[in-house]
Amino acid sequence: MIQVQKKALEDIFKAGIKAVDPERAVKRYVRLQGNQLFVGDCSYILDSFKRIFLIGAGKGTAPMAKALEDILGGRLTHGQIIVKYGHGMPLQKTDIMEAGHPIPDEAGLRATEELLKQAQECTEEDLIICAFSGGGSALLPAPSPPINLDQKQEITRLLLECGATINEINAIRKHLSRSKGGRLAKEAYPATLVSLLLSDVIGDRLDVIASGPTVPDESTYSDCIKIIERYELSDKLPKSVAEYFKQGAAGNLPETPKTGDPVFSKVQNLIVGNNRESLLAAKEQAISFGYNTLVLSSQIEGEAREVAQVFAAIGKEISQANLPISPPACIVAGGETTVIIRGKGKGGRSQELALACAIAIDGWDGISLLSAGTDGTDGPTDAAGAIVNGTTCKRARQANLDPRGFLLANDSYSFFESLGDLLKTGPTRTNVMDIICMLVEDSE
Repeated sequence: MIQVQKKALEDIFKAGIKAVDPERAVKRYVRLQGNQLFVGDCSYILDSFKRIFLIGAGKGTAPMAKALEDILGGRLTHGQIIVKYGHGMPLQKTDIMEAGHPIPDEAGLRATEELLKQAQECTEEDLIICAFSGGGSALLPAPSPPINLDQKQEITRLLLECGATINEINAIRKHLSRSKGGRLAKEAYPATLVSLLLSDVIGDRLDVIASGPTVPDESTYSDCIKIIERYELSDKLPKSVAEYFKQGAAGNLPETPKTGDPVFSKVQNLIVGNNRESLLAAKEQAISFGYNTLVLSSQIEGEAREVAQVFAAIGKEISQANLPISPPACIVAGGETTVIIRGKGKGGRSQELALACAIAIDGWDGISLLSAGTDGTDGPTDAAGAIVNGTTCKRARQANLDPRGFLLANDSYSFFESLGDLLKTGPTRTNVMDIICMLVEDSE
């Protein structure tokens, strides 16, 4: 039964991934009919442009670019995109530059300068099509002087380790960058700009996806200072960064472009895929397996260990009281949790959630859970996530492993690697946050 549940969870997860394939997503929203390019509800007469360029960044940007090459054919002048190492694919007219994620690196800095140069050279007679997906924030490093890459790397590490949300992290990224927070649109103005977005953020906020390079920014320097104070980072930040935010809040530095700025007068931003689409496909797969299925939410957030307790409680309620649905049951949810790193172990938010859930459902036969990142990478590991059930902790104890000790050390990867319970998919070339899937079988 355990192997059957594991296979079902993997197949449900794969169905969710397939539904948000970036190439298919772009082709659902973009089509060429004669001389007219249709993008969502908008259309563009291509003969009115001298050149058409493609630029972008993110883990899912390569297949997005492939779709656009297929659609535009010979009309595309040239393309330049930045992807995470190992996330490239063969393209005809688009240069692929690989760079570091989640910590930006020198390769990303050089590649971003190339993208900015391309945008700056465009005129009002040019059309720029942008492709952005999750990971774009780290892959588009262009620190605003006097901030340098080393300082950008340090503040990124601090934010990732303190449990800050992606909205908070990206607010700070935007205010330290020449490419994010609407500033790419400013560099490209007065060219016409179409931005296609694969959402990896809670609520699909346009200004947060890839830190909103082509979107008006709602955050401010003052917000950045509040975030730093909230997570008690003031004494840990490089002094130049703290001073930079102070000068910005005092009005001595230009703010990110806001709503109403003319640089957005020729910009279209369109979401072509998100977590909800992935969950609905996962639901259909679960139903086909005979499960009573409920999509709980696509906006799950909070500390991974606490979220795990909620899922464990739901599983137990289904098992004991047939609520909110009856077994055989499948609960599907998505979103992005956070982890406060206190230990020195290895893992990611999905693996941490899975381990905390394993502890909470210890001894509960018939309950199993998969937690994994849709991009195939959970934290700085080669695993997408992990799969657990009511016997996970028992098997661990038999192998002289202490589940709680591994959780306290933030060492979920080592725990699951020892048990053979890691989920490894390799790069999926998409990214719509995480999927959590729980199965509850009928009690015998």
